[in-house]
Amino acid sequence: MPQTLRHLSDLNALKFDTVIDVRSPSEYAEDHIPGAISLPVLSDAERAEVGTIYVQDSPFMARKIGAALVARNAAHHLETALADRPKGFTPLVYCWRGGQRSGSFALILKQVGWQADTIEGGYRAFRRLVKSALYDDPWPCPVVVLDGNTGTAKTDILKRAGQMGAQVLDLEGMANHRGSVFGPMAGGQPSQKAFETRLGMAAAALDPARPVLVEAESTKIGDINLPPSLWAAMKTAPRVVIEAPIAARAGYLVSAYAEIAADRGALAETIARLSTMHSADRIAAWDKMAQTGSVVDLAAELITDHYDPRYRRQRARHTPEVITSIALPDLSEVQRAEAAARVAEVLARSG
Repeated sequence: MPQTLRHLSDLNALKFDTVIDVRSPSEYAEDHIPGAISLPVLSDAERAEVGTIYVQDSPFMARKIGAALVARNAAHHLETALADRPKGFTPLVYCWRGGQRSGSFALILKQVGWQADTIEGGYRAFRRLVKSALYDDPWPCPVVVLDGNTGTAKTDILKRAGQMGAQVLDLEGMANHRGSVFGPMAGGQPSQKAFETRLGMAAAALDPARPVLVEAESTKIGDINLPPSLWAAMKTAPRVVIEAPIAARAGYLVSAYAEIAADRGALAETIARLSTMHSADRIAAWDKMAQTGSVVDLAAELITDHYDPRYRRQRARHTPEVITSIALPDLSEVQRAEAAARVAEVLARSG
């Protein structure tokens, strides 16, 4: 019988070999249940064709043509992606709302002899759980924010603290963006829905008795919006602040953003996007630094004239508790590791 998901954590308890998403490729690309493979029973064009026939001709004709297409695509999957699956294979199949697409494919798989099942309500039911967790329910555990000005290696320290046993969420990793005008990363950002799925699943796995460490962010990471439950928790959360000299921060930024620093064209394009916030003379000076390879000096000026003033303005809007400030003489690997250990210790005491 169809599997009912009541909580996001229920997914981890399901005893199936493979979760199969039979929606169209574009539906899968926008978002899907974590770990699901894409075996569409209708392509994007076929889905549009069947929908048009349903509206303009008749539901009967749409179902007839759709059934033929589903059978043809199912045969292809049996001969390719599923060709090596053993007799005891147990697939879990879903579509948009647990209807004809997943039911038809699951029936074919059952005829093979596999113990196939579907998800009650399909992806739509899963999506409702994600939205409820992030938009309706309070955040599930205490939050501690790792703060510090640009270039203080917060992301690196957060990851290291996680490796040392602290409970952390790497929001920039989930959003595939470093949270600034220089932040775009290879592969681009996920859709808002896909980000929320990643965050919702991570939140469901948190220990509610322990604080979770997140990096200080604004309400958006690139084009991704933080959901209200997390943002509300972050605004009032106590903070651990990382401090370091400007020279050390500039050197670290050049190293951390090496691919941008080495691409003078991309660097010039990024600097140009700051033209609405700074004078033409300053933009021209920064562009000259970029073109002459003076990237460390450029990073230092961006810190003092752009990023630090913006951080001061943002912090002036609210004054959360600072648990501790960690002043680093430099941002060498040794210092970052020591900072992470201190952060992990602070979180352990907070719990």
